[in-house]
Amino acid sequence: MGEALGRPPGALADYERALTHGSRSDANYERLEFLGDRVLGLVIAEWLYERFPADPEGALSKRFNALVTGAVCAEVARGLGVPAHLRLGKQARDDGASDSDNVLGDVMEALLGALYRDAGLAAARDAIRRLWGDRIATGSAAPQHPKSALQEWAAAHQRKPPVYEVIDRAGPGHAPRFTVKAAIPKLAEATAEGGSKQEAETAAAKALLEKVR
Repeated sequence: MGEALGRPPGALADYERALTHGSRSDANYERLEFLGDRVLGLVIAEWLYERFPADPEGALSKRFNALVTGAVCAEVARGLGVPAHLRLGKQARDDGASDSDNVLGDVMEALLGALYRDAGLAAARDAIRRLWGDRIATGSAAPQHPKSALQEWAAAHQRKPPVYEVIDRAGPGHAPRFTVKAAIPKLAEATAEGGSKQEAETAAAKALLEKVR
């Protein structure tokens, strides 16, 4: 995996740990995920600060939040072929953890933590800028989070604020699936699923926004 991140690995133990799920061993990716999350955040924030010098803090925050979500990290992990290298316990594998956005997003951050420990910030920066390169928006407007966009739409049309309700939670603890209903009272509603409550709310907001616009 180190080579997939742009350089031959120097310390295999960290990369192996980054690919190990808690169902397989207590020596799993969680600590490295904690570190990699901070590395990713710093590099993306620095990159956006340089790339969009005219953006105010709010616009930079919108861009940042769109780039560091678990779903985006999972997409990057899939592009690197991470699912084939995951070290999972049998039950987790049977439950589909190898295709879980939650698991893959966490593992991607753990791999960045391993790379940082192995080769330093410059190597981590190079890898992140390469892997996230086509995701940096080039337009003049920062992307808006669906929940914020739905809130603004409701206010602009004199509607009550949207409300969100978890209507189902399924799956094992390591790979849960949430179903959330988003509604603008007395107007419309939409439901969506996600690997976390936040992810499901975002998807439901996007679906509802498409309905009312």
